[in-house]
Amino acid sequence: MKFQNTLEFARQLDAQDPLNKYQSEFIFPKVNDKKVIYFTGNSLGLQPKRTKTYVDEVMNDWANLAVEGHFYSDKPWWDYHERFADPLSKIVGALPTEVTVMNTLTVNLHLLMVSFYQPTKTRYKIICEEKAFPSDQYMFQSQVDFHSRAVGFDKQAALVEIKRREGEHNIRLEDVLAKIEEVGDELALVLIGGVNYYTGQVFDMKTITAAGHKVGAFVGWDLAHAAGNVKLELHDWNVDFAAWCSYKYMNSGPGNASGCFIHEKHHNNSQLPRFAGWWGHNKERRFKMEPNFDPVHGADGWQISNLPILSLAPYLASVDMFAEVGMDALLEKRDLITAYLEFVLHEIDSEVDSTFEIITPSNPEERASQLSVFLHGEGRSLFEYLMKNGVITDWREPNVIRLAPVPLYTSFEDMFEFGQILKKGILGK
Repeated sequence: MKFQNTLEFARQLDAQDPLNKYQSEFIFPKVNDKKVIYFTGNSLGLQPKRTKTYVDEVMNDWANLAVEGHFYSDKPWWDYHERFADPLSKIVGALPTEVTVMNTLTVNLHLLMVSFYQPTKTRYKIICEEKAFPSDQYMFQSQVDFHSRAVGFDKQAALVEIKRREGEHNIRLEDVLAKIEEVGDELALVLIGGVNYYTGQVFDMKTITAAGHKVGAFVGWDLAHAAGNVKLELHDWNVDFAAWCSYKYMNSGPGNASGCFIHEKHHNNSQLPRFAGWWGHNKERRFKMEPNFDPVHGADGWQISNLPILSLAPYLASVDMFAEVGMDALLEKRDLITAYLEFVLHEIDSEVDSTFEIITPSNPEERASQLSVFLHGEGRSLFEYLMKNGVITDWREPNVIRLAPVPLYTSFEDMFEFGQILKKGILGK
């Protein structure tokens, strides 16, 4: 498609967009009495209007039924989480028994590492990406420190980071595969973010998973920026485990519950360690208060505590919307609107003295709903100008703004208007 940087062309694309109607399903903040252009769904998604109905339902059941809500509400609380199995499995490419919801992201990754990071004195290394999101870095450091005390391996050598080549912004697939082969028999776990939070690079999860398994390692994925944003086939890719947050592209609210995937090949493995709790115990016998743990078959067997229903309600509202729309339709618009945003940035770049360097890969197979832009010749003042003029975006040091044109609630007209505001902010300084 030949793009044009005009309001008329942007409106034509919106008129042809089957998802354009979903903008009206969300609540937008306002700046200067005007709906904002919202580019930070990669940090916190907007609130769907239907969310309040789902939360109110739980509040009303609590008020009217109290403890009986566990069994007699329209959506009984004791199996509330089971409503996620089908829609979440379609979002991440899994069997319904392979997904569950519980806790928050880093907590779940720690719990999954109980099962899938089992270091020995000779096989103890973890491969991760350079400059992973800080929570992942702290998690790795604490896990290595904990296990090294018991096992006695060299914790300084345990973390192996895949680095970017000099002068490059993204990690090459061949470098990941070469490092996996190099570490070889010492490799216990590969755990990487499916989408890099800073650059927006999407990793080839299928190929990396196969390479990790080839040398005898477990392979897991932090899908914080991938779930609801990337085409995932976790079951078919033979991924061992994964976890994701729900408050970014899945619009469930700040700090909300996490989702987990555990491949079915591990469900019957009684030798696989896990931390247990009563909500992971045999559902039919849970209230018999038996002394010995008998895990639920499937990913639900990794649950520990009674689930926070008030947190799950907004998440359920979101996955129900995803079920309506379907991932294929989302990804089709994602690719088109991201390409149009890229075009608009290049057009504005040609009209001003500053230089924009898009550090996200240009290959559509290696990116999703994010463009990270290095603003050469500009400073934080431009970011502040954008925010004051109704463009909600994200600043990362040293000089990068991250733009996430989430397909559920951004429009092509938004992309055009952003370009005009960006140009005014540069020319007016």
